[in-house]
Amino acid sequence: MRGYFGVGLEQSSKPMNAGNLFRTAHAFGASFLFTVNASYSVKDAKSDTSMAPRNIPWFDFESSSELQLPRGCLLIGVEIHEDAVELPVFRHPLNAAYILGPEMGSLSPGVVERCTALVRIPSRFSLNVATSGAIVMYDRLRCLEKLGERPVSVLGKSLPPLEHVQGGPVKRQKNQS
Repeated sequence: MRGYFGVGLEQSSKPMNAGNLFRTAHAFGASFLFTVNASYSVKDAKSDTSMAPRNIPWFDFESSSELQLPRGCLLIGVEIHEDAVELPVFRHPLNAAYILGPEMGSLSPGVVERCTALVRIPSRFSLNVATSGAIVMYDRLRCLEKLGERPVSVLGKSLPPLEHVQGGPVKRQKNQS
C-alpha cells in the first residue's frame, strides 16, 4: 500500500485500552505512534504484547500546540462530534495521523482545531478507544489496499485484485496561444 499512517491518543484514561490500541496499530502497520498530554507505559498497559513503543517510532507531546507531524501528513480526529463525517463515506488521506480521545471525555478543542477532518463511527453509543481505533484502521485498509472485490452473492467467490497496468508515455503539447 502506498502512503503511511500514524495513531495517537490524547489524555489516555485507561492504560489497558491504550495498550490494545497501540498493539492493534502495530498489527495494522502503523508507521508511528504518539500521545498528546498523556503518559504511556507497556508495563502499566499489560495488553501491548507487541511492545509497540520498542518497534515503531514513538512521540510524546505535552500539548496540542506541540504536536508535530511529517510534512504532508493530515491529522484526522476520531470523535463523536457535530462536524464529523460518518466513517463509511470518509475518504482516507494517503498520509494520515489518526488521533483518538480519552474514554472518559472528548478530544480537546486544541486538537479538534488542528484536525483536517473529524470522523465518526456510526454506532448507537460511544465505543472503547481500542475498538474505535481498530475499526478506523480496518476501514483504512479496506479503502486503500487493493484487496479485490467481495462476491456478488453470499455463496460466490471473491474476485482477485485488479492488476496494475503501467501505461505508455504520454506526449503533451505546449499550449499554442
